[in-house]
Amino acid sequence: MNWYGIRAIYKFEMARTWRTLMQSIASPVLSTSLYFIVFGAAIGSRMGEIDGVSYGAFIIPGLIMLSLLSESISNASFGIFFPKFSGTIYEVLSAPVSPFEIVAGYVGAAATKSIVLGVLILVTARFFVDYEILHPFWMLGFLVLTAVTFSMFGFIIGVWADDFQKLQIIPLMVITPLTFLGGAFYSINMLPELWQKITLFNPVVYLISGFRWSFYGVADVNVGISLGMTLLFLLLCMATVWWIFRTGYRIKT
Repeated sequence: MNWYGIRAIYKFEMARTWRTLMQSIASPVLSTSLYFIVFGAAIGSRMGEIDGVSYGAFIIPGLIMLSLLSESISNASFGIFFPKFSGTIYEVLSAPVSPFEIVAGYVGAAATKSIVLGVLILVTARFFVDYEILHPFWMLGFLVLTAVTFSMFGFIIGVWADDFQKLQIIPLMVITPLTFLGGAFYSINMLPELWQKITLFNPVVYLISGFRWSFYGVADVNVGISLGMTLLFLLLCMATVWWIFRTGYRIKT
């Protein structure tokens, strides 16, 4: 295992975060704070409880997931796409590092950024609403697992994309709508029975449900199923990354 290679890629990607601090950290935290002000403090104070949890506190896991998914994908996809775009990817491929070490460096850095962002949003939420974390270990576990999974998914998108427009298609046109429709701002039990069944085909439902359970002990889906679906998606991403390096699909273009 070439730890020096992994550390070099990791440190380079983390350094890019500090150079773009306003865009990478401050902007998502500010955007999420606006959600807390509007939905948590303003609208939430006029709404009743959901599953025994105040509305302002109920939406915290969903808002964290909204930022976590989009930022994990964005960080990882741009991290691998830009070397392809600038041609410096050949320096990485010619270095004595294996495909696993390349993925570990890029995905590890992207996941770290997302976890830091999630923690900052969690701290920021305290200024607007009161909440408790019933299962802190599981909360951290879901946070890390989701960050790693979607950072790897973002890595795949970065390899697939051949222009900057494609980098934004899936996060904006797929992930964000699925998050809004996946129970970020409501419980799917509030939907008509037919729509409850349809919503279960949305994979983001399981992420938000499991994460919310770690906070308040309430969930729309069994927590075991939520964990299993997250692990399944991680395995699919790992298999796809293995296939990419096995076939050389777009990794050099």
